[in-house]
Amino acid sequence: MGSRVPTDGVCTMATMNATQDALPVHRVYVDAFWMDETVVTNAEFEKFVKATGYVTVAERVPTKEEFPTAPAENLVAGSVVFSPPPSPVPLDDHLQWWSYVKGANWRHPEGPQSDLKGRENYPVVQVAYDDAAAYAKWAGKRLPTEAEWEFAQRGGLSGMAFAWGDSFKPQGKFMANTFQGTFPIKDTGEDGFVGLAPVKSFPPKRLRALRYGWQRLAVVQRLVSS
Repeated sequence: MGSRVPTDGVCTMATMNATQDALPVHRVYVDAFWMDETVVTNAEFEKFVKATGYVTVAERVPTKEEFPTAPAENLVAGSVVFSPPPSPVPLDDHLQWWSYVKGANWRHPEGPQSDLKGRENYPVVQVAYDDAAAYAKWAGKRLPTEAEWEFAQRGGLSGMAFAWGDSFKPQGKFMANTFQGTFPIKDTGEDGFVGLAPVKSFPPKRLRALRYGWQRLAVVQRLVSS
């Protein structure tokens, strides 16, 4: 079920302390729109798959036509999985903590040995853009634009360091599922969760006193239409 973001307005994209790929800071006008209260959960995505028989990108075997230079032994269905290294590594090479795992997909987030038992209310992961677009079409919705996503996440705030303000832990409270500890070696779980957290684990954002969006999980890749 979604909630209406009850106003149009101007979203200031990025902040002065943003990473280089998010700069420059710029303003984007958005009309009023609807946004689901949470990211899509495993339970919701399973309903879609059962109703349609949809097979996600990670579940399909890559073809030589798609990847002509790849060795045949690498053409296996799977996805990338967060794989903490045993010791500190340079942070300019993401391959140091992401590994391609055969058999990893939305049903098996960390690989064939993992499953969704007890994770029904967790965000679905290991989905590609095409998968997200197919789900949205089935649900009678659409993916938000990047500006709509950021506008909703910020709850009407603009220019703040974080979606909820300038303090990372206002009054000592965690406002989102983030990585604590030494990245990427060990997440200490100080926010109550090592890795992902179920939806609605943290306070929702507000816009003119109307709740309409929950903080997205920091390690869940957002998929937007722009």
